[in-house]
Amino acid sequence: MSKIKIFALGGLNESGKNMYVINVNEDIFIFDAGLKFADDKMLGVDYIIPDLTYLKENINNIKGIFLTHAHEKYIGAVCDIVRELPNINIYATKFTCDILNKDFEDLGIKFKKLHLIQVHKKINFGKNSIFPVGLTNSVPDAVGYVLNTQDGAIVYTGNFVFDSSMTGPYKTDIGKLAYIGKQGVLCLMSESEYAERVGYTVPNNRISSTIRDVFLHNEGRIIVTVLTTHISRLQELFTEISKTHRKMVIMGKKLQNLVNHVIDNGYVTFNKDQIGNLNNINDRDSIILISNENEKPFMNLERIINGYDKYIKINENDTIFFLEPVQVGMEKKSVKVSDELSKMGANVITLSSKTHLLNHASQEDLMLMLNLMNPKYYFPVIGEYRNQVENANVASSIGMKKENILLKQNGNVVTFENGKLVETNEKIKIDELLIDGNQAKDIGELVLKDRELLSDNGIVIICATLNRKTKEILAGPEVLTRGFIYVKENTDIIEKIKEISVHVINSNISNNYVEFNKIKTGIRDELGKFLYLETECKPMIITVISEI
Repeated sequence: MSKIKIFALGGLNESGKNMYVINVNEDIFIFDAGLKFADDKMLGVDYIIPDLTYLKENINNIKGIFLTHAHEKYIGAVCDIVRELPNINIYATKFTCDILNKDFEDLGIKFKKLHLIQVHKKINFGKNSIFPVGLTNSVPDAVGYVLNTQDGAIVYTGNFVFDSSMTGPYKTDIGKLAYIGKQGVLCLMSESEYAERVGYTVPNNRISSTIRDVFLHNEGRIIVTVLTTHISRLQELFTEISKTHRKMVIMGKKLQNLVNHVIDNGYVTFNKDQIGNLNNINDRDSIILISNENEKPFMNLERIINGYDKYIKINENDTIFFLEPVQVGMEKKSVKVSDELSKMGANVITLSSKTHLLNHASQEDLMLMLNLMNPKYYFPVIGEYRNQVENANVASSIGMKKENILLKQNGNVVTFENGKLVETNEKIKIDELLIDGNQAKDIGELVLKDRELLSDNGIVIICATLNRKTKEILAGPEVLTRGFIYVKENTDIIEKIKEISVHVINSNISNNYVEFNKIKTGIRDELGKFLYLETECKPMIITVISEI
């Protein structure tokens, strides 16, 4: 018999940052390691990942990180993790390994503990084992995981849909799922993002007819923005392009490499003869592919809009086609980009997130998974809390006891002892890391607050030079401002700043000794009060005092 603890370091009550921990008699199994996209309020932050403290403190007990599929919300933290924990084991299927190895190469990371796993092939870890089962997603080689313990199986789905049209590396093995359910499932951890949507996700996740209409009714150039990780949607696009005489031009080395990779490995089918080059970029009937990277959404389009792209200039005959619905939290930015494109005369076509669905499980998909697994306990994961509640309601509607449905937030621990739920109120300390650039270091809340202060009120810098011997003021105080006031129209305020600064400096010089810390504190306090009374702003105040 065993003691099992299940909790999330990220992914509950939020979109992204998925990382789930299952501790079985001190053997730790981690499922997914994703990022969350930063919104406009998080100035300069590229993305957010779970805090790594728990991983660092328990590294000797961690058997591995098991990745379900190659979307940033599920693998986006891996590069940051392996920088901090180079000896951690990571397990993934072929396509996910290919994407990660390319990321490692681009970032100069040498990591040798990425293990290639095969669907439906068990991996043993002492008395426990991991069994990856094939599920359908928009990327190939997507899997869910079954953690077999002495007290029953714990199943984590990741993202999934039931789509019978998907074959090969996109196929769901329903027979295997049914077999797993027959063996006895202690707990099912199933996604929640589309739990409020009635019916199956299929066929609303297919957009071939929409792409066909765009091609038929727009005669000029068509610029298509794609997400590089939604491979099944690329196949729909390629299939419709192959029915036309148009040439496809792929912009950007990363996107070119991905398209070549998925074609060469059979993940999509397309005749490469229909792929053009830069000579075709201004052809009247060309189709131009640009990537819409998750970490920096619309970056490539914004570069084109601002005139910084040396190859593409928007003209009135162009059609801009967003192949993916807008990500949660990016609605404002999407509207702004679409508005700028419309001002340039282009025809902008977007997909509604309500009618053009991604590959997440809707209510009927969730019910089917529940019926196949027949779990004793149900743990809704992946999504905001309202989505988790809807997921719980779905389970209740088909007869699951409410006391066996586990609604939790990040850090809240679910404990099973000898296969029975035990209320402990245990909570793991959780936090998040704000990542700016390619460094795996948290920039911290203080840095973010400084950026916010600078963006709201600007900065005032006071510079003065003292005589090293006599301590008299030789030069200054000079006043520099940025983002605060227009100096030429506020000379009286500048003069008063200088007057206050001189008074504070002289007040903190005595017996040929300078109290530098008191000068800096005094100028900040006195100027802060004065400037707020005059302008109702609180700029950042920095004092630079030097001696010669």
